[in-house]
Amino acid sequence: MNKDKPPNAVEPVVFIIDDDVALLEALRNLFRSVGLQAQTFRSAKDFLQIQLPDAPCCLILDVRLPGISGIDFQSELQNTGMHIPIIFVTGYGDVPMTVKAMKAGAVEFLTKPFRDQELLDAVRVALENNRDQREKDKWLAKIKASFDTLTPRELEVISLVSTGLMNKQIAGKLDISEITVKVHRVNGMRKIGARSMAELVRMADALGIKQAGIRR
Repeated sequence: MNKDKPPNAVEPVVFIIDDDVALLEALRNLFRSVGLQAQTFRSAKDFLQIQLPDAPCCLILDVRLPGISGIDFQSELQNTGMHIPIIFVTGYGDVPMTVKAMKAGAVEFLTKPFRDQELLDAVRVALENNRDQREKDKWLAKIKASFDTLTPRELEVISLVSTGLMNKQIAGKLDISEITVKVHRVNGMRKIGARSMAELVRMADALGIKQAGIRR
């Protein structure tokens, strides 16, 4: 692992795992030349010792590594919940390996020697993907927190509203008055910040709410 200063919490970071020291140095210099921070590692084990920064990031991963293959390490990262876009680089790529990596979510699979611009383009896509995913995760966390403020009855009503049922239908289903449904609907919509039916449906769908109070 290099001894560079740790990446801050704002600028994008490119992580590189490869046992070729010369390549690590070359890639670190390449990314620095375009204003990107880079951290290098000679093994997957070293990479697992870090905590991902609060910033867009991606991983450039050699297929053949000491101790574990890059393909197996991709699966290990997914199993541990460490979600980071991966760009594979290898001098020994084949079609089945490429297909397996791409199906598992890899952004790109480059065969050495590759052009600098090819790698930079792949990194740009990976960082943009990670930036978008981070924004989505923040939005999901925000709406989940707002739904958690609902009372059980409000959640039941809001869930049924999101399926398209009218107040009268909800009242009959829950065996309560239509006025009570209206009150819970108004309070629930206010608490979760839904300004329209379309927005409510989008929120409920994102959280996996299929029916009253039940998340898939």
